[in-house]
Amino acid sequence: MALLSRTDRSLIANWWWTIDRWSLAAIASLIVAGVLLTLAASPAVAGRIGVEPFYFVYKQLSFVAPALLAIVIISFATPRDVRRLALVAYVASLVLMMAALFVGPEIKGAHRWLQFGPFSVQPSEFAKPAFVVLAAAALAESNRTPGFPGALIAGFVYAAFAGLLVLQPDFGQTMLATIVVIAMFFLAGLQWQWLALFGAAGAGGGVGAYLFVPHVASRIDRFWTSEGDTFQVNTSLNAFTQGGFGGVGPGEGTLKFVLPDAHSDFIFAVAGEEFGLAVCTVLIVLFGVIVVR
Repeated sequence: MALLSRTDRSLIANWWWTIDRWSLAAIASLIVAGVLLTLAASPAVAGRIGVEPFYFVYKQLSFVAPALLAIVIISFATPRDVRRLALVAYVASLVLMMAALFVGPEIKGAHRWLQFGPFSVQPSEFAKPAFVVLAAAALAESNRTPGFPGALIAGFVYAAFAGLLVLQPDFGQTMLATIVVIAMFFLAGLQWQWLALFGAAGAGGGVGAYLFVPHVASRIDRFWTSEGDTFQVNTSLNAFTQGGFGGVGPGEGTLKFVLPDAHSDFIFAVAGEEFGLAVCTVLIVLFGVIVVR
């Protein structure tokens, strides 16, 4: 900003010159892309279930406003404030995740949501960033302070979160959390024994889920054998094939009319068909920028 000098000590100027502008730009771009993709994909789904055409668009926008407010507020916070906020969010989210096990509605065989009037909340979505911040803070402190049990604390933070995810059950999120914590331990330069421990726990959990949880076994079997109900996966792959490099054009896609979850789990397939490989690559790069930064 030309109007803000580096010698300016105002709150706004200090924020502008200390914020990670690459991350800010990537996040803003993904928010805009999310709204546009919801606008492209959701009317077809809304028509199938009998709600107003832009129902999911309005719902998405209702989440964007508080999300932007949270981004701005947290961007003004100090690292210490962020760690404190993460601790509060982590504890509160775990309490809500436990509550969901007992009072949350059962959706597709899992208790992951809490209903508050017309609104539904998935507490694990708030626990995820809090878990990452707390584990990262513990590992960073162990590098700064010899003897600090950072690995043990990070492991406990992971175990409590992953344990509740398994109880819901949500094995996809459990696998994601496991991969993230292994990557964090690796980047922190800690002993290979910790990595081996998490790897063994993840492998054991995966085998146990395959042996004792029927829908997990069904998904894995369908992935390897391509037998059974693979309609959504095959349709999404066809969407990328039809889209090619440049896509068929905004609003011109057809497979969103038959994909049951085109507005959520398979919205990337809609992006592939209507906007092509080029835009999909840009979206992946934007996520990469956030990870690297």
